[in-house]
Amino acid sequence: MNLEELREYCLSLPHVTEDMPFGEEFLVFRICNRIFALTNLERIPVSVSLKCDPERAVELREQYPDKIVAGYHLNKKHWNTVSLEGLSPTLIKEMIQHSYDQVLAKVPKKETLKFI
Repeated sequence: MNLEELREYCLSLPHVTEDMPFGEEFLVFRICNRIFALTNLERIPVSVSLKCDPERAVELREQYPDKIVAGYHLNKKHWNTVSLEGLSPTLIKEMIQHSYDQVLAKVPKKETLKFI
């Protein structure tokens, strides 16, 4: 998966927005104004940081130690940084969807009504 495919997939999820709140080198994807994915546009190889259930995060890091690491500059318990090279697009999409679901599940119902 490349950067454009990552962007297309994230934006295909319901009610997702994108912005660059940390400067022009970081692209952020949000649901209900909360970040579920972010990528550094200048980093090669391209990677994306995704929210993850803590147990699953550890499992993924153990299974793919050279492709999935604890979130770079993020809460290492809840975030993984995932290389887009060398992993199947299906797995990457699954992790993006999981991150989206993790974030959306924490948004109070009355707040989701403003965005959805």
